[in-house]
Amino acid sequence: MKSRLRTVRLELAEPLRISRSVMAARDAVWLTVEHDGLRGHGEAVTSVYYGLGTDRLIRLLTAADPGRFADPESALEALRAGEWPGVDVPAAVTAAVESALLDLAGKRAGVPVHRLLGAAEPPVAATARTIGITTPGRAAAQARRLAASGFEIIKVKAGAPDPQDDIERVRSVRRAAPRARLLLDPNGAWSMAQAAALLPRFADLGVEAVEQPVAPGDPDALGALAERAPLPVIADEDAVDLDDVRRLAGRVQGVNVKLAKCGGVHTALRIAESIEGSGTALMLGCLTASTLGLAPAVHLAGRARWADLDGHLLLAHDPWTGIGGGDGVVRASGSPGLGVEEVAAREDVA
Repeated sequence: MKSRLRTVRLELAEPLRISRSVMAARDAVWLTVEHDGLRGHGEAVTSVYYGLGTDRLIRLLTAADPGRFADPESALEALRAGEWPGVDVPAAVTAAVESALLDLAGKRAGVPVHRLLGAAEPPVAATARTIGITTPGRAAAQARRLAASGFEIIKVKAGAPDPQDDIERVRSVRRAAPRARLLLDPNGAWSMAQAAALLPRFADLGVEAVEQPVAPGDPDALGALAERAPLPVIADEDAVDLDDVRRLAGRVQGVNVKLAKCGGVHTALRIAESIEGSGTALMLGCLTASTLGLAPAVHLAGRARWADLDGHLLLAHDPWTGIGGGDGVVRASGSPGLGVEEVAAREDVA
């Protein structure tokens, strides 16, 4: 096999504000692996939170070098066995490498990735669409447009300096989209006392579930909060890998699994198996990324209670196509591999 890298800039349609940051753009590094005239693709995106800059991603993906293997199947076998690309490699890098190999393996076999993962039919899932921390009026206008476009699930970011602003934002979204299912995500901004006081108010507004209401680092506290909260609590920043999820299984109502956080689709499948029957449900989440970065998770979407796979929908220009989502529903393709295509060629910069 041969491999190469490309780096592109992903600009958001508008800046996204969450409790800890404001993001207007991020870089993506694309990995392409080629064998016998077929190509597989994967994407890793930069993240300040995870300490991943462009240079580091390029360095790590270059060091991984799938070209050392004769074919994608042997590389995937080594990856699943933990023999490669290494125990200290960030999860986002492993996920991108696995994505490219699965894409190529599916094309070689003539089947879509979800078939390789054991699903007979292409997964289809209603996805949440995120509204950042903004004014109530702007949030209401966004919610109205989303509902008119077909979105059934809206996720509202929280964690403003004044919690009353969060309440007013959610209230305005509820009025603008009265039939929508609402999720809330403070990204760990609240103290335990704040969460205990605020969650009943959000429950009264019809919020379906809340992600990581308190700062990560104390899963026992998160579990204790989930036990008495008036709405389901979904662990995100406290549920990074399989060991984290095993500690939380049965103690929270959900775990948000992001492939760039856990290490890829096979780890995500192991996480899903580990929580079966525990009372903890699976949420599939994402980072802001292109369709290429989102596609592997979409091929798993049939296993999740909640799908939050809208990262590509936040972009001003998505350079890949193939999973939909503009109508509130993401769909895995029945084409071989990931089933995605690049919209337009970009200049190589890596």
